Amino acid sequence: MKKISLFFIAIALSLTACKQEKKESKTETATEVASTAKFVVKPEATSVKFTAYKTTDKVGVGGEFTSVEFEEQSGDTPEEALNNLNFSIPVSSLFTNDPTNTRDAKIKAAFFGAMLDTELISGTLKFVNGSAIATVKMNGETQNLPMDVTITDERRVTLTGVMNLADWKALGALESLNKVCFDLHKGADGVSKTWEDVAIEVNTFLREN
Repeated sequence: MKKISLFFIAIALSLTACKQEKKESKTETATEVASTAKFVVKPEATSVKFTAYKTTDKVGVGGEFTSVEFEEQSGDTPEEALNNLNFSIPVSSLFTNDPTNTRDAKIKAAFFGAMLDTELISGTLKFVNGSAIATVKMNGETQNLPMDVTITDERRVTLTGVMNLADWKALGALESLNKVCFDLHKGADGVSKTWEDVAIEVNTFLREN
């Protein structure tokens, strides 16, 4: 009888050990998957929006570039995936959702058309000590654009900054735009004004590979 009891006890211990090994194996596998997951930034998941301002009341006029071009890259963190990202933005992709279908053409011709290198805005995004800086080339000038970074749900990234057109020597282009939009940029005071600061917002979703 003792032999039978010992036999069943041995079987029970063996089954318990097997179950424990399976649990540990599953835990190890899950840990491996978590540690190898990466953040991937893709152009099709990225948008570039801007807000320019008119009239002395500083009324915002929003728009976006519907195309942003860069090579897909990945990293172990969102910052690593976005760091040293080289990008280019075709000016032809500018879109302001103007119901008259005239504003986009004016901006492209009078503003960007008055610049050097009118086809592309290009640059590199870098992360330095937890802060983002976009080195932007426009109108033949390359300047740094500091950007604030917000990361939600670990994979949704928003970068915001304010571009002062004077830094890119684009005030002549701004004046050219204000001439063709003179009456449209008048406020209640009758003064026509186009502001030199432009708010920039970049949104992207970092996919998991």
